Amino acid sequence: MSPVGTPEHSWSATLLSYALQPVVMERDWRAHVGGVNICIDGPRDSLIPDFVIAPADCPRWGALELRSSGLIMVTEVVSPGSARTDRDDKPRIYATGGVPIMLLVDPIATPGTATILSDPEDGAYRTVTRVQLGKPLQIPSPVDFDLDTSIFL
Repeated sequence: MSPVGTPEHSWSATLLSYALQPVVMERDWRAHVGGVNICIDGPRDSLIPDFVIAPADCPRWGALELRSSGLIMVTEVVSPGSARTDRDDKPRIYATGGVPIMLLVDPIATPGTATILSDPEDGAYRTVTRVQLGKPLQIPSPVDFDLDTSIFL
């Protein structure tokens, strides 16, 4: 759905994976940096988030795609070619599919921001928390993690 990002885009997803590794390992979850197809429950749209956390037994659509309603968190890193899609379309799509938490890292905003969207209902996230990059951001339960967003600077 969106074009391939820059090396900095991919590096941001990798840094997030490193930051969340202790939580993922402690809880026996699975973390994927790109390369995993997500089937959105309902419309069956297929997306490839920049980073995703899922339980080890996440339900699948067929053999390949993780089902959105079984995920724990998805992350999109905004790049110039994906700005409108990542900021406007994907939050609605993920909320429709029941993804409990979406992290939107937007290093191209002025100033750069990180936003947690949670509590999906009727195709929208009811809770939105945004901080400027460099400030801490609380990722809600079940992740329950204080993210140091300076990793994205």
